[in-house]
Amino acid sequence: MELVGLIERATRVHTTRHDPASTPTDVRGALVALTELEAWLESSKARLATMAAAGSSFPEATIADDTRSTLGAAANTLERAATLDAAPTLAGMLDEAAITAAHVDVVTRNTKDLDDRQRRELMDRCDQLASVAATATPAEFARTIRLERNRILADDGIDRLQRQRRDTSLRTWVDNEGMYHLHGRFDPVTGVRLAARLESAVETLFAEQTPDTCPTDPVLRQHHLRALALDRLLTDGGEQTGGVTGRRGRPEFVAVINVDQPNGAGGSVVDWAIPVEIPQRVLAELVSTADVHAIVVRNGVVIHAPGLLDLGRTTRLANQAQRRALRGLYSTCATPGCSTHYDRCKLHHIIWWRNGGNTDLDNLLPLCSHHHHKVHDASWQLHLDSHRQLTITYPDGTVRNTGPPTRNAA
Repeated sequence: MELVGLIERATRVHTTRHDPASTPTDVRGALVALTELEAWLESSKARLATMAAAGSSFPEATIADDTRSTLGAAANTLERAATLDAAPTLAGMLDEAAITAAHVDVVTRNTKDLDDRQRRELMDRCDQLASVAATATPAEFARTIRLERNRILADDGIDRLQRQRRDTSLRTWVDNEGMYHLHGRFDPVTGVRLAARLESAVETLFAEQTPDTCPTDPVLRQHHLRALALDRLLTDGGEQTGGVTGRRGRPEFVAVINVDQPNGAGGSVVDWAIPVEIPQRVLAELVSTADVHAIVVRNGVVIHAPGLLDLGRTTRLANQAQRRALRGLYSTCATPGCSTHYDRCKLHHIIWWRNGGNTDLDNLLPLCSHHHHKVHDASWQLHLDSHRQLTITYPDGTVRNTGPPTRNAA
C-alpha cells in the first residue's frame, strides 16, 4: 500500500472518531479503513520480524521485548511471516489490504502437521485460491482450505504411502571436486527405520569424542557425523558400530501420563517418537514391533519412568531411559520459543561434565544444536531448579525465567 493511501485511511479514522456528527455510514467507512490499516500493519510486522530473526539467536525473545508481547505471540508472528514467504500471492494481498491477517493464519494452522511436500502443495493451492480469500470471511476461507487439505490427505494417507514406496530411490554421483554423493528419497516407514539406526550410530560412535575432521559450525558438524556414521554402518555390515552392537532400529513409542489434569483427573498423550507422518493403519501395525514405554509426570517432574535415571559419574553419555524420561516432559528444545523437535536435541549437562556434573536426570536438559552451541561457546548460563524451572542468563546480563515444562494430555 502506498504511503498516501495509508495517510488517507488514518485521517479518515481519526476524523470520524473525533467528530460527534459522524453518521453511521461514516463510522462503517472508518471501520473499513481501520481494517485495511491493520492488514498493512500486520504485513509490515511479519516482514520486520523476518528481518529481526536474521540477526538474533533468540528472535522470539527479541520480538516479544520490542513489541511488548509474549513469546507465544512473537512465535505466531514468525509463523505468519513464514507462511507469507511461502505464499507470495497472499503476501501481496495482505500488503494491499485485500485480505486480513486472519486469512493468513488460517493457512498457517492448516499446515502445522503436514510434511514438507504436503505443505508445499497446500501453499501452491492457497496462491491459486487467493481470489477466494479476497471475497470470503476468514471462516469461509478456512472451510475452503480444510477441503483442499483433506484432499491432499485423502484415504488416510494409504494411497500416498503406496506412491511414496514406488518413489523411493537412491541416486549416486561424483561431482567435479571428486566428492561422492548419495541422494535418497524414502517412504516414511523406511525412513523411520533408517533414522533410528543412523541416530543410534551417531550417539554410539561420537558421544565421548568427535573426530578432528568435524566442522566448527554445529549444524555442519551434525551433517558430518551422520555421514561418518552411515559409512560405519555400511562398512561394518550394519551389525557393529565401533565395537558396540547397534540397536536394531525399532521405533519407540512413549505414552506420557500427566497427573496434573483439571479437577485432578489424569490424562495421557502419546508421543510416537517418529519424525515423519505415517498413516494410522500402518502405524498400528508398527506398534507390534515397537518398544512401548509409559512415563508419569507431574508439575515438571518425572514421577515414574523405566530404567536407570541417575548414572552419576560413571558415564558422560545419557542412556535411553533418561532420554525416554525427558521426552515425557519436553516435545522440543527446552529453550523458550525454540520449536526444534526433541529428537533433534542433545541432552546437555546443566553443571558441565568437565566441571564435575553428574549424568543424572535432574542435571540433563534437551537443547538443539544451535542453543547447545550458545551455552558452550556464547556464554549462556543455565540454572534448573527442582521443578525444572529454567533460568537463562545471557552475556549482556539479561535474565529470562521459564516455568516447568508442560505436556498437554489428550
